[in-house]
This record gives sequence, C-alpha cells and structure tokens, in this order.
Amino acid sequence: MTDENLYLKRFLDPIKVCRRYKPKFGLGNKEEGLNLESFLSLYGADPFYSWIGLDSDLMYAAHKAAGGMTSVYRQVGKGCENLFRQIVIDSAGYEDPRNATWSYIAKTKNDKDKTLSLDARLELSAIQNLEVKERVIQWIINYSTFLMVPTPKNGAVFEVRQGYKSKDSKRQNADIDNIAVAWANGYLPIFAIFSSQIDADLVLRYRNSRGGIIIGTTSGTTQTSLFVFCQEVLGYDLAGFFRSHSEQIKSEVYETLAALLSAN
Repeated sequence: MTDENLYLKRFLDPIKVCRRYKPKFGLGNKEEGLNLESFLSLYGADPFYSWIGLDSDLMYAAHKAAGGMTSVYRQVGKGCENLFRQIVIDSAGYEDPRNATWSYIAKTKNDKDKTLSLDARLELSAIQNLEVKERVIQWIINYSTFLMVPTPKNGAVFEVRQGYKSKDSKRQNADIDNIAVAWANGYLPIFAIFSSQIDADLVLRYRNSRGGIIIGTTSGTTQTSLFVFCQEVLGYDLAGFFRSHSEQIKSEVYETLAALLSAN
C-alpha cells in the first residue's frame, strides 16, 4: 500500500526548512543566523563596510540567496532520501521500518568509533512482499553480473542523492569506502541519483570500484535508471509520482526560492 500524501510530505518537508535560512556572516555555529535588522547593525558598525555601502538590504539578500541555494540542494537531497526510503518500506512490506536502513562502525584517525549510515536497504530476509522479493533477487543477480562480481547474499544498500555534480575527491573516497564495506557485509552497494546530471568519469570510477549507479532517466534498464528500477523492481511508478504532483511541488519550491531571494 502506498500513501502519496505521505510521500509528498517526506519529499517536501525538508525543502520547507530552507525558508527559515538566515546567513551567519562568520559568527560561528549559532543555531539561527542574522536577520536583516541584525545584519544592518553589524555591517553599519563596521567603518569600512559602511563607507563602501555593503550595509544594505541588497547585500543581505545576496548572502541569503547564496547560502540558501546550497541549503536548497541539501534539503532536496534529504527529501529524496526520505521519499526513497519510504518507497522501499512500503514496497518491501517491512514489518520493522528499521530494516530499511543500514549502518556500520568505522575508525577515525584518532582511533575512535564513528557510525556511518546509508540511506536505504533491501534486506532479503525481511522483505514480506514475495513478488517484490523475487524481483529484487533477480535484479541483484543481474546487477552483479553487470558489475562482474559474485552475487551478494544479504541484499542491497543505497546511498541516495538528488544529483551528483561534485568532483570532491574526499566524498568520492568515502563513497568507495562504503562500497567496500557493503560488499564485505554481503550487500550490493548502489548509488541512487534522482537527477540525470552526473559526470561520466564518476560513473566509470564507481562502477570500476564495483559500485552500482542508477540515475534519474526515464529510459534505460534497471541497472542504469532509477525510475525504471522503481517501476520494474519495486513496483512503484516514481516518475509518475513526480509528474502527477509536479505543480504542487513546483509551487512549494518557488515559494521557498522567493523567500530566499528576499531580504525580509
């Protein structure tokens, strides 16, 4: 059973958080940033900034927009994680929603334990929907053949992202560590990217590291397309969900962007 109102909530709630974003102007990790009045007071008290006119509504709006855009992408990513995990829970028929997540302990440079988590999991032993389970098993077999690796026994784990344009080597190395640990624990590691925009070199590097990638294309196979995977393996039309609710989602996003582009 699926509840599309719940799916909308899972996706949109993080995005709405962006409307409360306020820039911090280098004042540390305060819970709340500065509002317009506080900004004008701060910059107005700075002789240099006030002399050259940076103590203005427009400067505040520019800071708010710049930081807010980063926040929008981050929160869209969080919405994608929440939505995909809920689809996995419903499609698999998990009795315990905790089966939809996976984490492991890693050591830091200071030899301390750190818990690292992936966003979703298809745990074969916990899937109650037998039709979905059969499709997932066959998909794992097919994907393992695609990656030229032995078939894992426990299922698949997913790192979910809204898009992936970054060339950040630190993030890539962390992803490749996740790939290795997933395989060591009997899981097929998959990166589920909602956008179709991803660097081809990155796809090649991850696949050569034996990590799968499915991206936001409406055509392709279950080994390459997130939307085809959701439709043919999980039995849920994710592309149809976004098409049918596009106007409502756009309205929420536009309202969020308008709030970020305003000084008030």
